[in-house]
Amino acid sequence: MKKILNIEYQKHTLQNGLEVVLYKDNSLPIVSVNIWYKVGSANEIEGKTGFAHLFEHMMFQGSKNVPKERHFRYIEEAGGNLNGSTSIDKTNYYETVPSNSLELALWLESDRMGFLLDALTQEKLDNQKDVVMNERRQHYDNQPYGLAWELIFSNLFPRNHPYHWPTIGWMKDIEKFELDDVKKFFRTYYSPNNASLVVGGDIEYDAALELVKKYFEEISSGNSIPKIQVPQTGLEENKKIIHHDNVQLSKIYLAWETTKLYGKDDATLDVLADILTGSKNGRLFKSLVFEKQIAQDIASFQYSGNLTGMFIITATAKPGVKLDEIKTEILKELRQIEEKGITASELERSKNAITSSFIYSLQNLNSLVDQINNYNTNLGEPNSFIFDLERMTNLNIGEVNNMIEKHLNKPFIELQIVPKEAEDETE
Repeated sequence: MKKILNIEYQKHTLQNGLEVVLYKDNSLPIVSVNIWYKVGSANEIEGKTGFAHLFEHMMFQGSKNVPKERHFRYIEEAGGNLNGSTSIDKTNYYETVPSNSLELALWLESDRMGFLLDALTQEKLDNQKDVVMNERRQHYDNQPYGLAWELIFSNLFPRNHPYHWPTIGWMKDIEKFELDDVKKFFRTYYSPNNASLVVGGDIEYDAALELVKKYFEEISSGNSIPKIQVPQTGLEENKKIIHHDNVQLSKIYLAWETTKLYGKDDATLDVLADILTGSKNGRLFKSLVFEKQIAQDIASFQYSGNLTGMFIITATAKPGVKLDEIKTEILKELRQIEEKGITASELERSKNAITSSFIYSLQNLNSLVDQINNYNTNLGEPNSFIFDLERMTNLNIGEVNNMIEKHLNKPFIELQIVPKEAEDETE
């Protein structure tokens, strides 16, 4: 297994600060171009939220040498696929194409890195502002349970914390996007010295590096990146939020602030989550869904950001079941683990499941190259697969048991989303 996960690569840094990682795999005639910009909603400020997500849209609206909507068209006509995503800490884009179209993908990415503002107009901004507002209405404001995550984040973190607002932004901020502010945000964060580029697949190292230099080396580096100010956090007491929504079944979310990405305990919390709900044999799944039959479904996970993280347990109630009953059973099971611990067979099953899922995910070139970029961006070492996996597979029972006392005995957020017509349920 270690041989499979121990990749070979080349890493270079261009004069403008762009980090370039090249990974060679000539088994299939395809190549993936993957770029991470170290900017997300955490780089925004109160009153001006949603900029990073806006650029996920704007980056496909044309640049100096690429007309509007042509980025998609060029890649699809070449037989490839592409996408992008924005989170609290990063924005990434990728194209996967036949290897003979590598130059096309690099040209497209370089043109919008170096020359997007040449084509950014008030008309384009207004158009995408409307698109983002409609996206917010459809996927957040008018979607069942759609406001859950922003209710959790905005209550777990204070107003001046970079994780307080949703990645898509507050609607009142989206409505007042100004062209000058948007351009300033781009100049600050979408520069070579704030990005990591991985090219992986059917390549030859020297030729691929020359193409990267051809299209990216002349792009000017940006200014130094403003440091994110993170206030001291920590709830002083449990906080309960009841949100009435257009839903049929009530749902409960419990959220604790924990540890950041690649922090000391985030892998241990991943294992705890798997033991609780990762399979039909998971403690909470087996107890609440099968045995007591009070929950329609239940899930738990560790969400790790660059600044901090959170552990979340969420369950949908069966018709007629009170959310307080589900909460009581969840907390009872956590106490059981704290007092009596997990079993050796539970830990072994979880390690095997996580290992299998981890290795399976790397069979896809997109996923593999994206993970390489994750490691390069966050750890500085693209070949961190073995390190990452061993953070979980080397754990012992005591380390997992300790997570309850260390992280889940602290004050937490309790969010209840209930049907609008069932307000008496929460009284």
